Amino acid sequence: MAVAAFLDRLRSEPQHLESLLGLGSLALAAGRRDAARTLFARATQHHPKDLAPCVTLGNMALEDGEAGTARSHFEAALATDAACIEAAQGMARTLAMLGEHAEAERFWRAGFVGHAVAPRRHRGTGLAQEVLYLASARGGNVRLWPWLDDHRAAVTVIYTDYADLSARLPHHDFVVNAIGDADAAPPALVNAEYLVSTTAKPVINHPARVRRTGRCNLGSLCRDIDGLVAPLIRRMERAAIQPVQSREFPLLVRSAGFHTGRHFHLVETQDDFAGAVESMPGDELFLIQPLDARGADGKVRKYRVMFVRGRIYPWHLAISSDWKVHYFSADMAEHEAYRQEESGFLNDMSNVLGKRAMAALERLGQRMGLDYAGVDFALAPDGSVLVFEANAAMTINDPPPDAMWDYRRSAAAAVQKAVTRMLAGIEGDEP
Repeated sequence: MAVAAFLDRLRSEPQHLESLLGLGSLALAAGRRDAARTLFARATQHHPKDLAPCVTLGNMALEDGEAGTARSHFEAALATDAACIEAAQGMARTLAMLGEHAEAERFWRAGFVGHAVAPRRHRGTGLAQEVLYLASARGGNVRLWPWLDDHRAAVTVIYTDYADLSARLPHHDFVVNAIGDADAAPPALVNAEYLVSTTAKPVINHPARVRRTGRCNLGSLCRDIDGLVAPLIRRMERAAIQPVQSREFPLLVRSAGFHTGRHFHLVETQDDFAGAVESMPGDELFLIQPLDARGADGKVRKYRVMFVRGRIYPWHLAISSDWKVHYFSADMAEHEAYRQEESGFLNDMSNVLGKRAMAALERLGQRMGLDYAGVDFALAPDGSVLVFEANAAMTINDPPPDAMWDYRRSAAAAVQKAVTRMLAGIEGDEP
C-alpha cells in the first residue's frame, strides 16, 4: 500500500520529498541498496537543504566501506548545517576509518557528547513496542538494525560509550544490545552492562555474556568440550611482542577490532615478524596460533553457523585456496561444484558436519549463552571442529541478487526470520 501511494505521488510530482524518502527507506529495508541510493540521491539533488537523504547516503557508503564517498556526503551536509548531529556522527566514524583520529575526535565530541540518546522514527500507527537499542558510537556493533520492524517498534538508540550513566533509562519493553565485538568496544560494553543492571526488562544479548567472547577467551569457551579445538591466542602490547621465538612460527598477527581480513597477516618466519608488526595499526595486537584447515584437496573450507535463541542455523560454507577465507573473497562464484557443496551443507547441516561436530557446536552455543551469535570453523579429518571465531559480531546479509545464489536464499531467510521474531519480542521459535 505504501509503495503504491509513493509511486502514485511521484508520477504526478517527481520531486516530492516525502515520497522519495519513504520509497528509499522501503527499498533499503528490503535490501535493494542500489534503488535506495538512486532515490536518496534524487532527493538530495532536488532538495539540497534537506539533510536526511545526504546523511543516509553517507551512512550507506560507510556501511559499504566506502570512506571517501561517505566523507563527501557528510562534508556536504555539514556545509549546509554545521550543527547537524547526524552528519557529525557519521564524519567521526568516517575519519576514524580513514585513520585520521585526531581530526575525528572533534566530531566524536560534537556528535555524541550530550546526544547519546537518539529516538528513531516510528513509522507505524497505534501502540508500539518500546525498544532500547544499545550501541557503541566508536564501532564494534553487529548490524541488527535492518531486522527491527519500525512499523511495530519505537526504538531509542543509546550510544553507551557517551551515555550519562546517572540518567534514568527511557521507558522500554525490552533491551537489544547490539554491541557484538568485545575487543573493539570494551568501554561501551562496560557501560552497557551497567545500564542493563538498572532494568528488570528482558535483555537480548546481555553485555556481560558478550564480554566473555573476546578472541583471547576463545580457548576458555571451548575448554573441555569434546570435539572442539581452539587456537592459542595472546593479546599483547606492541612494545612487548618483539621477543617472539622462532619456534612459534608460522604465526597469525591481527590488529584488535578489525574484521573481514583487514590488518590480519600470516607471518612465516621470524625475519618477517618485525615488518608485519610495524605495518599494522593499534597499540595492541593478537598473536594467533594457525590451525591447519586444509582438506585433502588442499582447499580451506570455512563453515559458519548462527545461533538464534539457542537454535543452530547453517549460514554459509566458503571454499578457498587462501588461508584467509571470507565468503566475499572465496572461490564460490568461480566453481559450481563448490556451490553444490555449500548447498548440501545448507540443506542438510547435521549430516554434513556429523554427530560429533553438531554436539560440540551445541555445547559451545550453550556456554556462550547469547541470543544471537555465530561461529566460524573448519572440520578436522576426525570430525572435530577447528574454531576460528565464536562471538556476536557476525552480520547476516542477503545473498547477492544473481540467480546463481538462489540456493542460499531459503537458509538465509530462515535465520533472518528467526532474528526478526526475536527482535520483535515474539516468544518461542517456529518449527
